[in-house]
Amino acid sequence: MPQQLPQPEIQRLRWLARRQKEIADLPVMEKRRRRWAAVKEAAPGARPVFTLEHWTFNRDFMPASLLECQTPLGRQLEQRMLEHIRHHEIIDDDLPCPGHLDAGWHLRYDEFGGLRIPVTRARDAEGVETAYHYDCPIKDLAIDPIDFLDHPPAWSVDREATADEIRFLEELLGDLLPVRLVGWAPGAHNLTGRVIRLMDQAAFFVAMHEAPEKLRRVMRYLTDSAVQYDRWAEREGLLGVTNGGLPPAGARLGDMWVYMESQETVGVSPAFFAEFCFPYYREIAELFGHVYWGCCEPADPLWDVLRHMPNLRAVSISKWADQEKMARFLEGKGIVFSRKPDPNLLGVDVRLDEAKWKDEIDRTLAAVTPRGVPLEIVVRDVYTLHGDLAKASRATALAREAIARFHGPDAD
Repeated sequence: MPQQLPQPEIQRLRWLARRQKEIADLPVMEKRRRRWAAVKEAAPGARPVFTLEHWTFNRDFMPASLLECQTPLGRQLEQRMLEHIRHHEIIDDDLPCPGHLDAGWHLRYDEFGGLRIPVTRARDAEGVETAYHYDCPIKDLAIDPIDFLDHPPAWSVDREATADEIRFLEELLGDLLPVRLVGWAPGAHNLTGRVIRLMDQAAFFVAMHEAPEKLRRVMRYLTDSAVQYDRWAEREGLLGVTNGGLPPAGARLGDMWVYMESQETVGVSPAFFAEFCFPYYREIAELFGHVYWGCCEPADPLWDVLRHMPNLRAVSISKWADQEKMARFLEGKGIVFSRKPDPNLLGVDVRLDEAKWKDEIDRTLAAVTPRGVPLEIVVRDVYTLHGDLAKASRATALAREAIARFHGPDAD
């Protein structure tokens, strides 16, 4: 990363750094940090928090016309800081603005031991890259070779390059916005997502019937590589921020959150999920102190399996989940109800249907509040606002009003 930037870009980046730090130091940001911590810790009486992820609708939120820098590095840094600033100034949800400029380790990870999987990407009508397709090397697991399993994955860390980046950023912006090495974040834990890079979803489902032993070998390989990578990162001292705070010096995997999901198995029966998938996820989960499970897949059909997940601390409750049933399941468990409202209410219609949006938030609060289940509401997968950013701020205001109806005025 270290390189010369034009003086106008340096001035622009320093202005943004100063502005981001001003926002991060607002009293409301400390209150928001405390509230997220209370929810994640399942503190009794924790007030629900609400956030609206903007990155999927960056076509509206962060158009290229906003960027003043011309060099690739300048634009990268400019966008990172400008996104935090605009999130506060436009959306102003419960997401705290970070008071640091984060940098990560320079890592190399060869996931499949040299096996290369071509990927084709496609753009939508507005020119935004949204779709992709893997040219999977396995077409039929029953007959195709899997000799790549004999070649272990490889990984390494470039400490010198990491240190060079930290020094560069500190010299550029560190007096205004402290630079923080956020460390390694655990990866490679969406096991079924990795499977369908090797074989498509149909081949995966068929393999459960026609090649169960070979499929178990694939799952074993993916699990072993994930566990080995995690333990390597722990030994190398690469563990860092995964929950908004820094683990103590000498942090262990048991201090950290890990994210897992399995959207690819929505069409799989609980029995087959329990046989071919869950044992491998469980093995990885045992390494970590806190497990967040799920994305868009409904959790309730698999709950009899998932409830045995070690260290489960949060579950994604998507629009396809039965949230009343999940609220009953999670009552008294100290597990966060991570609600994902229907993104179509924001992303499909040009205008926000306020009545439907209020009802969406109210139904979640009505299901969860009487049972004392810790709640976070995370709006995800909104791919366009049709150019109307006011929809995001209005949706946030309506969510705050709903939380106040169920939990009282925000007196903190």
